[in-house]
Amino acid sequence: MSRIGRMPIDIPAGVKIEMDNGTIQVSAGAKVLSMIVHPDMKVEVQDNQIVVTRPSDSKNHRALHGLTRSLVSNMVTGVSQGFEKALDINGVGCRAQKQGNKLVLNLGYSHPIEMEDPEGINIEVPAPNRIIVKGADKQLVGEIAAKIRAFRLPDPYKGKGIKYSYEVLKLKPGKTGSK
Repeated sequence: MSRIGRMPIDIPAGVKIEMDNGTIQVSAGAKVLSMIVHPDMKVEVQDNQIVVTRPSDSKNHRALHGLTRSLVSNMVTGVSQGFEKALDINGVGCRAQKQGNKLVLNLGYSHPIEMEDPEGINIEVPAPNRIIVKGADKQLVGEIAAKIRAFRLPDPYKGKGIKYSYEVLKLKPGKTGSK
């Protein structure tokens, strides 16, 4: 049995679960996430817990079991607590600022890069060299953070660019010269 798939998901207070026609909808306050569950997987609410079961022990069903449980768990965590990713900007003259619902990045290019906040995502700039992406959908938060990071990937020699706050850059040595 799947070690991840067999664990029940606790439903926090204030989180509402609705299931109909193979779709599960998780909501808490104004945050609402929904997902279409694979027809072979069975998702049930029992004693304030969500339980995911599979019909057989085939390789495909075992893979779907853990996947479905993880996706539903991320939905419950997203609407109750939310997800966030922090990015750091390194480099002289490189900075970020918020103008209304737009993120404006000056990254050393000839023009500033403007990006509007997608629906369901909140981008904060607590300092000119720090960006925080917050939202209920874990996949969308990671996707937007990766998109922002892709505007200026970290340089392996000087360390300039946008990196995740947990990311550790191992800088390469430069030229050594000839004798």
